[in-house]
Parts: sequence; structure tokens; C-alpha cells
Amino acid sequence: MMTDFLLVDDNDTFARLLCRGFKRRGLSLEWAQTGAAALALPARYQGILLDLNLDGESGLQLLPELVLAQPQARIVVLTGYASISTAIAAIKLGAVQYLPKPAEIDAILAAFEEDDAEQAASINIEEESPSLKRHQWEYVQFVLQQHDGNISATARALGMHRRSLQRMLQKHAVSR
Repeated sequence: MMTDFLLVDDNDTFARLLCRGFKRRGLSLEWAQTGAAALALPARYQGILLDLNLDGESGLQLLPELVLAQPQARIVVLTGYASISTAIAAIKLGAVQYLPKPAEIDAILAAFEEDDAEQAASINIEEESPSLKRHQWEYVQFVLQQHDGNISATARALGMHRRSLQRMLQKHAVSR
């Protein structure tokens, strides 16, 4: 089992809880609050947990840099703002798994252990269609990704005020 993990997340409460949970399982988890701090660390991690919504940074933009800086590491994206478009983008950019918050430590560790065949077999396709609010959330995430995380450009493309978009993005994703 892997012993060296890195968490890149700006939420100190979440980071402390996760570090404590990993320690209880006999695993080490280091924590970096910013992308710059994570990139400055030596390439020694076998697994990296990356939050998509870092304070002022996009985890999607950081992901390719982490793949280059830590080529041996398996990267799992963990976010409270899950969407289909960001999940697809994260996998294309090098993540091995994408998990919505909150996620249990056992699920996180299992995500690092899964091989690609198991991951493909475990994809669960929803039977029900998503709600209109979920479709809206997905579309906003898609347009945001198309504009490289630029809030102003995304707001213009969506025909809405920048502050309204910022407030919308600060809320958690609609589950259904």
C-alpha cells in the first residue's frame, strides 16, 4: 500500500481531518495550501489529492503541472463542485479518479488503488435524467472550462453579470 500522499487543498479544517484519518491508518499525508507550494515539493509522492477549487486557483490548470512535477504519482481529484465536464477534463489531463466531496477515506484510498479496467467497470450510469438545475450547473461548468476558468469571460459568454456567476460558483453543485 502507498505511504506517501500529498493533499493540495485550501480548506484547513478538511485538511486536518483528512490528515488525522490517514494517520489512523498508518499513512502519511502532507498538505499544501496552494499550487505553488505543491509544485515546490520534491517528487516523492505516490498519490496526490487535488481540490479543484483552490482559493484563487483552478485545480484543473494546476493538474498538468503536477503530472509533470510528480510523474510517479497517481492523482485523484476531490471536489465539492463536481460536474461532468470537469470530471472529463480532469481525467484527460492525467487524474486517475474524480471524487465528489464529501468522500470517505476508504473511498479515497480505493481510488488510488483502482486500475483503469476496474475504474471503467465501476462507472455508474444514472437511470433518471438530471434536473434542470443540474443541467444548468453542468453547462456553466462547461462554459467556464472553455474560458480557462476566467469568470469575466464566462459571464459574458453566458450573458450574465460577473458577480452573479461568482455567487453561483460559490455554491455547491446541484446533486440531481
